[in-house]
Amino acid sequence: MSSPNILFLMTDQMQGRVLEPANPCQTPNLDQLAARGVRFRRAYTPNPVCSPAHASLMTGLLPHNHGVLFVEHTIDPDQARLRTPYFHWADQLTAAGYDTGYFGKWHVERSNNLSRFGWRQQAALFDRTDWNAANFSLERYLDSPPGYRPNRFYGVCDLPAAERGMGKKTDAALAYLDTVLAENAPWCCFVSFTEPHDPFYCHEDAFAQYDVDSIPLQPNLHHDLRGQPNLYKRAAQVWRDWSDREHREAAACYYASISEIDRQFGRLLARVERAGKLENTVVVMTSDHGDLLGAHGLYCKNVGAFEEAYNIPLVMAGPEVTGPAASDARVGLQDVGQTLLELAGAQPLDNIDGRSFAPVLATPHDTSAYRQGFAEYYGGRYLVTQRILWDGDWKFIHNGFDYDEPYNLAADPCEMNNLAQNPACVQKIQAMTRQMWQIVVESHDHSLSNTHDPPMRIATAGPG
Repeated sequence: MSSPNILFLMTDQMQGRVLEPANPCQTPNLDQLAARGVRFRRAYTPNPVCSPAHASLMTGLLPHNHGVLFVEHTIDPDQARLRTPYFHWADQLTAAGYDTGYFGKWHVERSNNLSRFGWRQQAALFDRTDWNAANFSLERYLDSPPGYRPNRFYGVCDLPAAERGMGKKTDAALAYLDTVLAENAPWCCFVSFTEPHDPFYCHEDAFAQYDVDSIPLQPNLHHDLRGQPNLYKRAAQVWRDWSDREHREAAACYYASISEIDRQFGRLLARVERAGKLENTVVVMTSDHGDLLGAHGLYCKNVGAFEEAYNIPLVMAGPEVTGPAASDARVGLQDVGQTLLELAGAQPLDNIDGRSFAPVLATPHDTSAYRQGFAEYYGGRYLVTQRILWDGDWKFIHNGFDYDEPYNLAADPCEMNNLAQNPACVQKIQAMTRQMWQIVVESHDHSLSNTHDPPMRIATAGPG
């Protein structure tokens, strides 16, 4: 069989759990994709912010190694700069004879010249200005505390998806597919949407698919955050006066936006299938990070290292993928590129933090070598240091600004019981702290591993 084609479908700020069978979000095309592939229930982002996550996906590096620690357009030009000369996995694909095209949100670095990183064709990088032409039948603004400008947080409008950014990006990708599907060379088509990132906007028809009053509230929506860092409580104040109805409306708009994305993905998948190329095409669907969506009274990401923000959707189907299956392998965005290079028979990336999980695609239930995950967070406008370690059912959050947060996700899936002060967990906390330091040292996170100065000795155990 010839080298497989690659169709990469990416969203922005989409929870991994929306693809769970019991979730109210309607995604028929993604459900069909999962029905012939592997869905990773424990996939995670190495950073819950757009630019660091996108850069990790492209380079296979953790943020402290690729240098993009914050959203690149929010800070000065000499900050959050992508380090070179690291190769990207698209570079390796082009070297292996692939035609490559990228359509949609880039958000990795400032030049927006994707040919520097292996993408031969590109279009429609980042645009949400089309919302200015829409009329809203439902909208909710955030207008407090005083002094912050009003922020439309969710809404229902009369502008169809076909006339908005997601439709235009899909059209550009379809035009590219029409060209490469008629040729013999293998191809990689990457389609990256801005949605369902806040503000949660959707068209009236998509919103009408959902009965707002029947949408379940997040089980930890009214959690008082007792035992969690005080920063989380400060951030939750923004939504503390919302009614349950408003939380349900926000969720309905978020889910409806994902349903619109699902239809666009369906168009792309149908085009490849009509050309008779679907069986030899590796299809990947994922997101850069999730959204808290009311969990613990919080939305979006940034503040709160909870699973709703870190657990991302990841579905893969195609040749060399055994399905249907739902796998509990712990894999991260930094692992995806190396996996695709192995499936494509291309040269792997050297000296990266990620690793291929192609073995799991062949045997999805053998997760013994994929139990551990690691993520980083640096804040943004407010600088915050966090490192997140997953090991089986346990999750450990090292906070550089407050007490740590260990959770047993099997016993406490909603992360409502911080075990940091539990005497019975002292040994477990120390063990996971040492595991964290091992990864920090081995991945050359020099700043954090050199925290031996007196005021820096805040962890339960040190990096030595």
